[in-house]
Amino acid sequence: MDAQLIAFTGVAAGMVAMPGADFTVVVRNALVSRRAGVACALGIAGGLLLHTALAVAGVAAVLAAVPALFRTLQLLGGGYVLYLGVRTLWSLRRPRAVPVAATGTIASTARPLRQGFVTNALNPKAPITFLSLLPQFVPAGSPALPRTLLLALIVVVLALLWFPAVALLVDRLGRWLREPRAARAVEGVTGAALTLLGVLLLLEPLRAA
Repeated sequence: MDAQLIAFTGVAAGMVAMPGADFTVVVRNALVSRRAGVACALGIAGGLLLHTALAVAGVAAVLAAVPALFRTLQLLGGGYVLYLGVRTLWSLRRPRAVPVAATGTIASTARPLRQGFVTNALNPKAPITFLSLLPQFVPAGSPALPRTLLLALIVVVLALLWFPAVALLVDRLGRWLREPRAARAVEGVTGAALTLLGVLLLLEPLRAA
């Protein structure tokens, strides 16, 4: 039994399950429909796949070495999360309409898939975290690339398990959550959470500038 692999799986599971913009965006889309929630979850897994690939390739080291580039990506990511939050809060001004995703068309999954991917992909802290974390679980003397690829695959698999599970749970509670009063309350909370996260993400690089 590979103790390091087990330890890494536990650490990675905690990182994936940690509440944040990814979690909030999945909940927001799952309130629309199961299809939208799962599509958003798959988009987030795609973003994590991109980050792990960049970390394995060493591109994350460039972000760490070029503060201006890192701050630019932070601003882009924060701005996108803030945009999602403000748009969610703004939608509360209108009467709740029939969700577009309920039509079951391919187009209905494109937006949540894109939202999940962009929300995760524009988080520059992810590749830095992976770059610093993955080497800690590569045994001394072992080939680094195969082990790192395995660790990266574990992260993506965990995301593929966790975020769709969150989407399905929200959908399972959908009858109550989609009642007009409850739906508006949950959308208000998720919109406020996304807005706050976006502001915090924007303030961090501005303070460091």
